[in-house]
Amino acid sequence: MGVCSGYLFKKLEYRQSRASLIPSSHPQRHALSFSRMHLTMSKSINSNFITPKDIPTLQECYKEYPKPTQEPDNAPDLIISRLLSLWQGDMTTLKIDAIVNAANESLLGGGGIDGAIHRAAGRELLAECQTLGGCKTGSAKITKGYRLPSRHVIHTVGPIGEKPDLLASCYRNVLDVVRENQLKTVAFCCVSTGVYGYDNTKAAHVALRTVGDWLRENYDYTKQMERVIFCTFLDKDQQIYKKLLPIYFPEPQPDTTNQDPEVN
Repeated sequence: MGVCSGYLFKKLEYRQSRASLIPSSHPQRHALSFSRMHLTMSKSINSNFITPKDIPTLQECYKEYPKPTQEPDNAPDLIISRLLSLWQGDMTTLKIDAIVNAANESLLGGGGIDGAIHRAAGRELLAECQTLGGCKTGSAKITKGYRLPSRHVIHTVGPIGEKPDLLASCYRNVLDVVRENQLKTVAFCCVSTGVYGYDNTKAAHVALRTVGDWLRENYDYTKQMERVIFCTFLDKDQQIYKKLLPIYFPEPQPDTTNQDPEVN
């Protein structure tokens, strides 16, 4: 068992019972599974939170990911490869600076990950969200994490349907908030997939392209960051990201690695 596949079983054992929690015929399986999983895990995990040290970096996982079948989109970068991670699990257990909530425009909670985050954070999160005046699609707003192990929640509102410019705005604006608040660790969920109707593969392309562009455009701050995590819940999304990550962030080789894109 490799480093990227073995750690999850060590830290989280809930996946063995996951199938019994999610009716396969339910029309909103994605939202229901997040909600029920959180209620089950909150009773058993307690303080057994996940930190960046528990999650391998992309650089550690290349050998276990599929080899790219097309030319990489960008030059290899060791700093970015050591910054990024892919993790499958309940993001409300992540003890980091900020987790990203796929919210609705009201910011008052909903289904799926939105509801799970509000339940884990407690009523204080709703009270703060009520003071923010909502959030426009493509924008992002930050709150405290309250009872979450994460210090903050960054709420972003993804588009309903496939609108790549608005989805890209979500990821850019989240990272802008990260920089403005001097945060070092952040975890993204799969914004706009599920009941919002964005094709999972197309959404992953937008996410990876946008995050990669921002990290390269803001390289001085990128070098100060400690971890950017793509957090998945569904097996389908996990496999999509495993396939696409080496395309957008190719594996650095000892003789070709760019430590800083401004050097060349």
